[in-house]
Amino acid sequence: MSFGKMNKFIEIKGIQNVKDEEGFSINQNTTIAKVRGYREGRHGSEKWANRTTFTEATDLFVIRTIPGIKLDTDMIIICDDEKFEITSIENVKGKNMYIEILAKKVIQNG
Repeated sequence: MSFGKMNKFIEIKGIQNVKDEEGFSINQNTTIAKVRGYREGRHGSEKWANRTTFTEATDLFVIRTIPGIKLDTDMIIICDDEKFEITSIENVKGKNMYIEILAKKVIQNG
């Protein structure tokens, strides 16, 4: 993937349970990494048609591999002031160069 396509700023956050002064447990987001990446929304292309098992995924993110950081599906992505839950993580072609992340957009009810 060319660097020109990786034009979105992506923030990967982990959710951590922290106890406050009174002993109550609260969820706190901690920033794991801030990277540039590629974002593709879901549409009717053949590539998305082949991903029918991930019907809940709304977006595809491609980032470069981050040395020393293990991504998992408990993390979230912030991109363009939108929040996404990670549903799938895949090492592209097993070469440890790029990571393909399928994510579901979180819609705030309010």
